Amino acid sequence: MPPLICLLLLASVISGGDSALRFAASYGDHMVLQASPYRAVIWGHVDNDNVTVSVFVKGHETAPVYSISSNGIWKVQLPAWSSSSTEAPYTITATSSEGNASIHDVLFGDVWVCSGQSNMGVPMSWINNTAYEINKALAFDKIRIFQVHAFESSVPLTDLHSIQTKWTAPTKETVPGFSALCLLYAEYIYTHKKQPIGLIETEWGGTSVEAWSGPDALKECEEHKAKRGPRAGSVLWNSMVIPLLPQTIYGAIWYQGESNTHNSDQYACLFPSMIKDWRLKFHQASMGATNQNFPFGFVQLAGNQNDSSRIAGFPAIRWSQTAKYGYAPNPKMPYTFMAVAMDLPDFKSPHGFVHPRYKQDVAERLGLAGLAVAYGEKGLSYQGPYPTSFNTKTKDQLVIEYNHGHTVLDVRSNNGFEICCSPSTHPTTCAVHDHWAPAPMSAHHGTTVTLNTTGCHPKWITGLRYAWRESPCEFKKCAVYGKENDLPAPPFIKYIPF
Repeated sequence: MPPLICLLLLASVISGGDSALRFAASYGDHMVLQASPYRAVIWGHVDNDNVTVSVFVKGHETAPVYSISSNGIWKVQLPAWSSSSTEAPYTITATSSEGNASIHDVLFGDVWVCSGQSNMGVPMSWINNTAYEINKALAFDKIRIFQVHAFESSVPLTDLHSIQTKWTAPTKETVPGFSALCLLYAEYIYTHKKQPIGLIETEWGGTSVEAWSGPDALKECEEHKAKRGPRAGSVLWNSMVIPLLPQTIYGAIWYQGESNTHNSDQYACLFPSMIKDWRLKFHQASMGATNQNFPFGFVQLAGNQNDSSRIAGFPAIRWSQTAKYGYAPNPKMPYTFMAVAMDLPDFKSPHGFVHPRYKQDVAERLGLAGLAVAYGEKGLSYQGPYPTSFNTKTKDQLVIEYNHGHTVLDVRSNNGFEICCSPSTHPTTCAVHDHWAPAPMSAHHGTTVTLNTTGCHPKWITGLRYAWRESPCEFKKCAVYGKENDLPAPPFIKYIPF
């Protein structure tokens, strides 16, 4: 075990509460602190300034780490601590002239933040095979969960206003109300990595990306629209993210977008800006302990209404979730990873179309991508097929090649492709007087599909799109999948030149 070292500097924020020395609200018995190669940050409150606080791991006869309080806040970094130590669990003790405090049954592992709106909040009690999944979760005693209580604030808060679920191992009382996607994702990762995982659920149903974004992120996208309630700019960032920033984390996963279907073009700026700002602020508040490029996973929106002709705002939001690249990671969203869910609708969900119960499939797809991007595991096929070239064999055909010819396709339908028919030729859009015509698949072979484009004069074809519907298919029955990984090709829209 490495020795405890160094005098640590601290952050200046406003104090709260009326007790003596205490840990911040997001710390507690049974928690997980971030393991090596990163250094766990521990912080809390005292009643006075210039109070020396020492922090040590009980049972290790090494020098403690010190902090001197400022504005009632103390903060230290522990040295990098292995997740595989046989000496776990630990007791962490902080002492000062104002008293002492300890947290017990602490593990070191990877800490993930799970955020967004209601589909991140869908609890384990809502999903398919609920009884089985809840019982299975109880066996993962090295996964620890913590749930922030929903609260909005027009001003930044130093610490969490309230807690829904204190740190705990999974129990029959706490699992049913915890985020299904968050917990199932962690189970997938744990099964492969075999190290403790701490989960921090901070979400609120019906909320916008603006609410979770700080002023700097909003300013970058010139987003100054006035809103009310938990959709207003920064009101959840202030209360449900800022108090978590000093804590060292490994990464974050996100499921949100349904509440931004009215401004999908703006979302293409807001979402990458929010991710970049979260990364910077977590890094700064943790004294550099959290990686400035920590991995960020997200779910591309699932199907919604049971209407195969309905377009509405979902297709455009899915496209904007990828900053209009169609895949992740991409140049505007490095170190991100994505689970496509458009082929996982649940038209019979008792909790509404917008809340599909198939969170197991989503978590497995997100977990696979997380292993590849967040953990750097090589040789994983973690993305669905994506088109890389478009060729016209004849005037009535368009051949699409996927992944430069490296992905063998599993074709399940000949529907889903459309061409923009534009007599007036708009090379960057399909204008209001143009129309999208079906381009059914006439053939497929290996890594290519061939589309029938007789629905439009060859000279008038200006665009191509795929799966551009709110619910483009029934459960796992969209047109194109990867034969090796069973992952769906994501939706896309392109204009000439392809």
